[in-house]
Amino acid sequence: MVRYWLAGVLVLLAACSDRTSSTTIVFAVATAPSMLDPRLASDAASERVNALLYDRLVELDEHGNPQPKMANWEAVTDRRFRLHLQADRASFWDGRVPDADDVVATYLGILNPRLASPHAGGLSHIDAMRALDAETIEVELSHADPLFPARLTIGILPAATARQPHALTDPMGSGTFAFVQRRADDSLIVRRRSDGQEIAFEAVADPTMRTLKLLRGEANLLQNDLPPELLDYLAGRPDVALQARPGTTFAYLGFNLTDPVLAQREVRAAIAHAIDRAAIVRYLFAGRAEPGESVLRPEHWAGADGLQARIYDPERARRLLHEVGYEADRPLTLSYKTSTDPLRLRIAHVLQQQLAQVGITLQIASYDWGTFFGDIKAGRFQMYSLAWVGVNSPDILRYAFHSVSQPPAGANRGRYRSVVVDRLIETAETLSATQAAVLLREVQRQVHEDVVYVPLWYESNVAVSRGVAGYVPGYDGNYLALENVRRSDAR
Repeated sequence: MVRYWLAGVLVLLAACSDRTSSTTIVFAVATAPSMLDPRLASDAASERVNALLYDRLVELDEHGNPQPKMANWEAVTDRRFRLHLQADRASFWDGRVPDADDVVATYLGILNPRLASPHAGGLSHIDAMRALDAETIEVELSHADPLFPARLTIGILPAATARQPHALTDPMGSGTFAFVQRRADDSLIVRRRSDGQEIAFEAVADPTMRTLKLLRGEANLLQNDLPPELLDYLAGRPDVALQARPGTTFAYLGFNLTDPVLAQREVRAAIAHAIDRAAIVRYLFAGRAEPGESVLRPEHWAGADGLQARIYDPERARRLLHEVGYEADRPLTLSYKTSTDPLRLRIAHVLQQQLAQVGITLQIASYDWGTFFGDIKAGRFQMYSLAWVGVNSPDILRYAFHSVSQPPAGANRGRYRSVVVDRLIETAETLSATQAAVLLREVQRQVHEDVVYVPLWYESNVAVSRGVAGYVPGYDGNYLALENVRRSDAR
């Protein structure tokens, strides 16, 4: 009955407006990119748009292996690399071709402590970086790192901009799209350099409103962050194209490990056993997700296959809580922060119901994205849920779990500290990929054993389009297919 009501509402509202005749392709997104500076961006929306605006030395393929983009590389010694810029690299939007000075300034700018870049930790072993000539850069490392080329994925800025120890306000890159403007409503306009096609990223937090914009012709593209009933409705419309593919977006339930209650492993394990992930995937995602155990998919070259899942076991959860003194007459109450996104709120209320069955009262607090994400980075939480989006580099293990990667130096938001994990990560960084993979899998096993977070699922990437052709969601949720998308309803 709810689905039929929803369909009726959508049809009636969609009929209230003619489709736009604008030549701009409108991409309605749940969250606007907040940081158009690749040195500082750490949220998924910003990373995806920056990948369009800025070219990079190296890109990672679906298995996390580095591939040349702006540059090739050679290992001169185990601690020295030489980078050779590609002759056919794209120019900046002002016509100047990026050179070695731009590359050096970008990376040394990230390492400038005044900038406080979240990417500095993964590059902190750069001892020196210099331009040998306009096309060649030499990098000296403090220790051997055969995997170093895979770290060269930051967008390149002009040298004058990159040397500024603060967020840039006037984006300038050499990517396939150029920045046009950010409007007062926070929408972002970019222009495809090959043909001048403009793309507008419009932030529409409510998924029903995003859907209505698509049906009224006010938007052409939607991706992810839509509840299953809307996706099912859209999939049944002949004028709408829906494409889904397995994704690398990894959702997890995070803990503040400095909190005296959540510092107890038994409490964290009890929460893990109280959550019925399969039911959430089945009913809230309609199967467009799959349970996962680690931030890296098992298919990744450093992925940890065979991690033992903490199965849904309410009785075991109750026993664990009993072990640390929580009973019916001494119940456990925890706070949980989430965004105002309707699907994330629905998940939060399901988690609340499931935890209540084992004697845990979950108090939900939802905030707009900026406030929510700011609180998480600042450590103002007991529990929260987020997702790692577009993860395909093993650097995520240092970024999320090394002791030195606590914000703002990284994304160890739970304030996890482990001498064992730190040592494994640091040693892996000195080994070949084959050798490092063994240690990186051990990092993931240790994190899993310590219940640093509750692993939830990998969410599929789902793209919905109307009036355009050529768009396919990236395996990691990227927007790179915008390089080829075209309008199919021009008039």
